Order: sequence, then C-alpha cells, then structure tokens
Amino acid sequence: MKKYTYTDKKDTRSGFGAGLLEAGKRNDQVVALCADLIGSLKMQDFIAAFPERFFQTGIAEANMMGMAAGLTIGGKIPFTGTFANFSTGRVYDQIRQSIAYSNKNVKICASHAGLTLGEDGATHQILEDIGLMKMLPGMTVINPCDYNQTKAATIAIAEHEGPVYLRFGRPVVPIFTDPDQKFEIGKAWMVNEGTDVSIFATGHLVWEAIQAGEKLAEEGINAEIINIHTIKPLDAEAILASVRKTGCVVTAEEHNRLGGLGDSVAQVLATKLPTPQEYVAVDDSFGESGTPEQLMTKYGLDAAHIVEAAKRAIKRKQS
Repeated sequence: MKKYTYTDKKDTRSGFGAGLLEAGKRNDQVVALCADLIGSLKMQDFIAAFPERFFQTGIAEANMMGMAAGLTIGGKIPFTGTFANFSTGRVYDQIRQSIAYSNKNVKICASHAGLTLGEDGATHQILEDIGLMKMLPGMTVINPCDYNQTKAATIAIAEHEGPVYLRFGRPVVPIFTDPDQKFEIGKAWMVNEGTDVSIFATGHLVWEAIQAGEKLAEEGINAEIINIHTIKPLDAEAILASVRKTGCVVTAEEHNRLGGLGDSVAQVLATKLPTPQEYVAVDDSFGESGTPEQLMTKYGLDAAHIVEAAKRAIKRKQS
C-alpha cells in the first residue's frame, strides 16, 4: 500500500481562492461575483489583481445567480461565491431556471459545505447540496479533497463549457495531493490499489479513507481506495473495474446518505453489477453545533467508521 503523508494543512476554500486567481490570469473572460463573503471565499487576491472583473452583489444570492447567467451571454465566465447553503438551497429556483435550463456557463462555487462548518450549526451545515445539484440536467458536480486538488479543479472548470457546482470547505485539512496535478473532470483518481474492498470517497473523507486503509492493512485487509472528486459525471468505468476485483463497496462522504455519492454509486451497481455496499454518510438527519472533529466523529464520518463499514461489507460478501 502506498503511504500518503503531508507536511502542511490548509483549508480547501483557500485552494479555490488560489485557483480563481490563476484562472483569471489565464483567461480574461473569467469574472467573479460574491454575496458579501469575500474573506470567507478567499477572493481577495483575485479582486486585487482584477478589480474591474469583480462584482459585489451583497446579501442577494438569487440576484447574484441571475447576474451570473446574464454575464455568460456576453461571453464572460462567471464564478459565484457564497456558502454552500446559500449557493444551492436559497437559490435553487434561480439556478434551475436561469442557469441549468439554458445551460449557462456559470461556475457555482460553494464554501463551508457539510458538517465541518462546525459551530455555525444545522441551519448552515447543508448536507443535501450534492443531491440538489446532481439532479439538474447538464450540471457538473465536483467535490475535491484538499487544497491542491481544489486549486486544480477551479482552474479546470474555467476551461469547461457548461454549468458547474464546485463544493469545498472551511476546516484546515492535510494537503496530500500533487501541487502540479492536472485535474480531469469525470475521471476518478486511484489512491491505492487493493483486492478486498473498494472504498469510494469524496471531499474531506478521502483523507479519512486513506487512514482507514492503513488501519485495515494492519489487520491484513487490502483496501482499494478511489477518490471520486467528480460526482457528476460519475466515472462508472472506474467504479465497475474496482468492484469486479473486490466484490464489495464502501462509499464515504460528508453528505446525507440520501442523494449523494453513495446513491450515485448504488445506481451504477444496481444496474450493472449488484454488489454489497455500505454507506459512511450522515444518516438522514440535520447537523448541530460543535467542532468539525466532534461532529465528524459523532456522525460517523471518520476513519474508524470507514474501517467498520469495510469489515461489514467484506462479511456480507463472504456470506
């Protein structure tokens, strides 16, 4: 098993900020809009470099989505920025009608997603955003795992034609992917090859899956770990190739178990290759206030719970 280590930690929202600046340097059609959360979305460097290409909409998220849709008509590539809760639930009608329905080239960039928003509590910890976005026809949905991958994904979506939902977070997490990586939309990343169980993880749960794989290896269990950073379009080919080797599956995500990565994987398996599957996800509930670490443990979104899920999946396969 390949060993992954890290020398630094950083929040994924900072990866977005760095990627937005780079995307702006590469293409002068890239513009940014923000709903009064410049610091939280790490947009300061882009604004300093390109003040004429930034629009502060204030706390008017629905209006921001309409503005972004309009900007695409003139050939601009707008990146909208606010919390995930406000990027999806608050403005779903505007996204559906003004962006997705007409396939506008808007990049919906959402920070502070999931339980790891922490102390802000259930009203802000949206856990259904991936489900909302992936159900929209033509919408690409991306959930990168660390600073470097978020930066690379932000650069990549500027070059992609069509609406995109890019999800990232607030907590400081290990940086373990290549700083010079080329991000391929819709192409899963093989973290570690294995033969006993497939662990498909996304976002913050990828690092937890790596730690779980190390613990499983100590017990003689060889886990295959794959980073599903693009939830739509899903890399069904990579999923099926892995499951044909291992015969059982764990999906791990910082999202409601209904409508997220787990359901997308289950749909592939149900129609192509029925396989025992275990979910590591929030079990159809809202969150609560607490530190990110406390919440990830309480709601079962850590390495220990991935280990337990892998053992259950293997047991089901053997029976």
